Amino acid sequence: MPLEALLDRALEQQRLRPLDVAFARFLAGLDANMPPALLWLAAVLSRQLADGHLCLDLDLLPALAEEQDWPAEWRAQAEALRTNGLPTSHLLAAGGDGMPANVPLVLDGTRLYLRRYWNHERAVAQGILERVARGAAPAAHFADELARLFPGAVAPDWQRIACALAARGAFGVVTGGPGTGKTTTVVRLLGLLQTLQLREHAEPLRIRLAAPTGKAAARLNASISAQFAQLDVDAAVRAAIPAEVLTLHRLLGARPDTRRFRHDRRNPLHLDVLVVDEASMIDLEMMAAVLDALPESARLILLGDKDQLSSVEAGAVLGDLCRRAEAGHYDAATAQWLRATTGDDVAAFVQADAQALDQRIAMLRTSHRFGTASGIGQLARAVNAGDATATLALLQAPAGDLAWLPSADADALAELAIEGAAAAHDGDAPGGLRHYLDWLRSHRPAAGAAEAAHADWAHGALQAFNRFQLLCALRRGPYGVEGLNRQLAAALHARGLIEDEHGWYEGRPVLLTRNDYGLGLMNGDIGLCLRLPAADGTRLAVAFLAAATDHDGGTRLRFVAPSRLVDAETAFALTVHKSQGSEFEHAALLLPPEPNGVLTRELLYTAITRARRRFSLVGSAAIIEQTIARRTQRHSGLAARLAPHPAAP
Repeated sequence: MPLEALLDRALEQQRLRPLDVAFARFLAGLDANMPPALLWLAAVLSRQLADGHLCLDLDLLPALAEEQDWPAEWRAQAEALRTNGLPTSHLLAAGGDGMPANVPLVLDGTRLYLRRYWNHERAVAQGILERVARGAAPAAHFADELARLFPGAVAPDWQRIACALAARGAFGVVTGGPGTGKTTTVVRLLGLLQTLQLREHAEPLRIRLAAPTGKAAARLNASISAQFAQLDVDAAVRAAIPAEVLTLHRLLGARPDTRRFRHDRRNPLHLDVLVVDEASMIDLEMMAAVLDALPESARLILLGDKDQLSSVEAGAVLGDLCRRAEAGHYDAATAQWLRATTGDDVAAFVQADAQALDQRIAMLRTSHRFGTASGIGQLARAVNAGDATATLALLQAPAGDLAWLPSADADALAELAIEGAAAAHDGDAPGGLRHYLDWLRSHRPAAGAAEAAHADWAHGALQAFNRFQLLCALRRGPYGVEGLNRQLAAALHARGLIEDEHGWYEGRPVLLTRNDYGLGLMNGDIGLCLRLPAADGTRLAVAFLAAATDHDGGTRLRFVAPSRLVDAETAFALTVHKSQGSEFEHAALLLPPEPNGVLTRELLYTAITRARRRFSLVGSAAIIEQTIARRTQRHSGLAARLAPHPAAP
């Protein structure tokens, strides 16, 4: 089939996006002699990037054809490439230091990249390995201070192990599921680092805290504030530990309408230690920007759950870094050092194939939030282990914090979302959307109340709204957030719970879909439209909560006029991706009835672990089994670039 017909048909079938086809035609304009097979492959590579892959591994084309059910003409193209090899073009070069400038396509081994992502991948691997190689001699009193910060810990204490490993060098990763103590660990780590610093130097370490989204930043601030009160350090150390958590975009100094940041290697960040939470949400390009802006002497600590969904953009950086974390892969020298320093024995996690990176990664293994009797905890573990039989058994005889609807029509979904009925096994169960809408009316300040009273009311309304969240796997279609938000608005209006179902109205929750640097609001921030008093009656304003800049654990409230929120959408329902970095008393997940490529084990695990006290699942047994069987696989060369480095003797 001629290339143009092939591309047009792929566009009609939605196998390629208009952007993918435009990219192939752009390359054809640069090289009139570029082989059609290579142009087709470039379009497929562009589509793979949209699905989060960093590259297109040519060895995996047959598997990709089966997984995505490629049409006959695509399979023919793939077979021709397998038989004849990749054709040549001056727009394609082999990856290496002597590669010609401005070549858009790079072949590195069997992996085909867009040059930009090839550069990012090499830069991230190099930046991490350089920091891994920079070990730090433990300061005097290291073991004593560590013991003081972890009093009475029973060996092996993985929080203490993680703290020791992160303090040992210039790079560290602390991974673990919800409630395993990542924040506890990092607060004590910062206390340890500052205590040791101030013993030897007059100036404290310059520490900055960051997260990928505003929601994740606010949550980290609250978590750190809760742990800060229990930190056993002196006043000078306390004063030197920051409370403010910034988004990565704000930390780096994002510039509107450009991919560049104000801080880079020419203008590095002014810090000694950078801690980044929710690292599973960081894509490759952002990680490259972070490493580029870090001073050479700075220490980087990443926190995150390796089993959660990867970033929406291309790359799965935390997953690539933590691919061996489950088994530890420590070497004998690390095990001996830990035993001498912390008293913890990790001999069971020593492997002969230990690599340098493994010695900088710690996995927290005990959940303090979900005990052995917790249905949510058991369900998350079963899903994470890929055990569909155990998952369905838990759902068929659910604990008090679980509920399962194998199927649901529009009325049943509305009942679940509005009343929270599917998890209401006791009178104290978190309600659905009705809860916060009733709260708005019952707690509204009296006419003529002070401005502070309305601020407290708005703050309480946001907290009430965050008790429940309906989550979806899809964005579009009858089971996606776009359709469900319209349906729920109509159902709430019909029940008299909201005054309108279109436009701006009190009680409308909104999700920002783009960064707005002028307003200081970020993509992913959630606000609530409220009716406030005004000189001529009332006005509508959208309330947002931002992380506080102190250790009191509070938040800063701000009101924004609806007319200023151009890129905002209704958020009665959220995609699982958009919910990352958030936590709800009751989370409910709706799975579509038909198979879909986005349904993966990681998506289901992420949705389950958004819930603290109640989790409801809507979906058939067959869809649940298929979802658990499908793992997120992102084509990447990052793990290979990080791998061939044995641990130092």
